[in-house]
Amino acid sequence: MVSFGLFGDQGVFRAEATGAAQVVAGRFETGAIDVQYNSKEGGSATIEALTRSLQVAANRLDAEKDILFLILTSHGSPDGLAIKAGRLTQTLTPSRLAGILAKTGVRHKVVVISACYSGVFIPRLANPDVLVITAADANHPSFGCQDKAKWTYFGDAFFNVALRRAVSLKDAFLDARLLVRKRELREQFEPSNPLMAGGENVQPLLVARIKGSRQP
Repeated sequence: MVSFGLFGDQGVFRAEATGAAQVVAGRFETGAIDVQYNSKEGGSATIEALTRSLQVAANRLDAEKDILFLILTSHGSPDGLAIKAGRLTQTLTPSRLAGILAKTGVRHKVVVISACYSGVFIPRLANPDVLVITAADANHPSFGCQDKAKWTYFGDAFFNVALRRAVSLKDAFLDARLLVRKRELREQFEPSNPLMAGGENVQPLLVARIKGSRQP
């Protein structure tokens, strides 16, 4: 599993990348966990580091049977995800991420992106072998990226609440989407519309890896 907090100027992305990895590891049978993040002073969570980390993770996996799990949290725009490590700034575009993931050679993947406008990644990433979950659709921001917060709104609803109790990733998403919508309406924000797409071939493999599940 690889989890990156990409925007260093606000600590919430570091906290969310770390916390999300812990929750996923607590619910699913996972291999090595690679969490990286940036701060105002700098950091290691760059496009180049993400490419290396995903390849290292992929090299430990069975390319046909295992799942490569990626979590990304940052500010987002219609162009992609913002990366800020000290003075370094980059933009991770949907096409760039699609290329990085394709080069890993691992067939089955789960990609969770917690960022504004993160739905822009779905057309390039989602297919039957790649399950993509995003905090927002391609046309709306998501909320909760205050500096001192531990979670964004979506991260709190999906990782911190729903995934801890759900029996599947799909159930966690459906629960989280409802929690986010209620919170946004209560605080009078325009709905961010979290999305889930693809992954038809991944879902059965995920169910089999839930900790405590009974294997046939």
